[in-house]
Amino acid sequence: MELEKQLKLLNKPAIKTVKMKPTFSMIKQNSYDSTASRLPTIWSKDGGCPSGTVPVKRITKNDLIRQRDLPPPEPANFENEFNNNNSEQKASSMPSNGYKRAIVRTPKELTTKFTGAGMATSLYNPHVEGKQISACRIRIENGSEILQVGWRVDPTLYGDNLTRLFIHRQVGETQCFNTLCPGFVQVNTNLPIESSFEHISQRGVKAWEIAMYIYKDQAYGHWWLLLGDKYESIGYWPNNMFVELAQFATKIEWGGSVYNPPGVPEPPMGSSYLPIGNSTFDAYCKSIAYSNEEGNSVLLQNVYWYSDDLSAYKVLFKNLVEDTNNFLYVLYGGPGNKAQV
Repeated sequence: MELEKQLKLLNKPAIKTVKMKPTFSMIKQNSYDSTASRLPTIWSKDGGCPSGTVPVKRITKNDLIRQRDLPPPEPANFENEFNNNNSEQKASSMPSNGYKRAIVRTPKELTTKFTGAGMATSLYNPHVEGKQISACRIRIENGSEILQVGWRVDPTLYGDNLTRLFIHRQVGETQCFNTLCPGFVQVNTNLPIESSFEHISQRGVKAWEIAMYIYKDQAYGHWWLLLGDKYESIGYWPNNMFVELAQFATKIEWGGSVYNPPGVPEPPMGSSYLPIGNSTFDAYCKSIAYSNEEGNSVLLQNVYWYSDDLSAYKVLFKNLVEDTNNFLYVLYGGPGNKAQV
């Protein structure tokens, strides 16, 4: 009965039902391919969404049952952090509730009031099993309130092993993914949250990437999800959902995160290999930037980096030249507890 009540709350009456598996049909490739960047129109075969409506995934009982098996939220605190001037990386011994991360974050001493963050991230499909999770994300937070956007391979959340878009909201120990609870307001008529990516990077051959942003509008204070080089609006979290994030964020992270239950091996992250400093071979977040209190975009040049297990995952922070352009990269990943071939 409880599940039935949740389903009635989440699943509003539909104008039409489309039985298909939506995917991103075209994602921007990195600099060695000239294909133009664009977001897909996934409903073209069905005539598109009626005017004034948006596509929303219908939540099932299985979705809600799997949600109950999700692990606790990822911890927000770190024991050891190192700025990008340090040459030697060290691991943390702080308990991480099964999570391992290879990330960079804004410096502790930076007093900027953040109103957004962005990146272009390469898309990979690391192999996970059971309740393992492997993801890449932007994470913004203020106190106990957190917003995330990125891609993840998560059989518990999705019921498959595809690389999918995800959004995440957390307040204290309460968390919500995608549209499994009310709150996120979708406005895009073509792209449902939870869509899978059709094209996945091949290590050493071709990298596929997508740009994503979380941005707080100056007029109403809503936190918007934007995708693609043209900053296409997908939807927003209303300002009245938050207390601490109602004003601004105080910390931002970029990079990889994995989860393994107790007694289960650590899964691979990113490209499934430790980074070597080459964007063709490494999973990456590039052109990382934040928006300041005035809403102006600022490229981040000084960061703190962090890794839980350096034998399994690492992160590099460096400038790489592509053609005549210079991009700031967070190169991350690793094999987990599997030996690299």
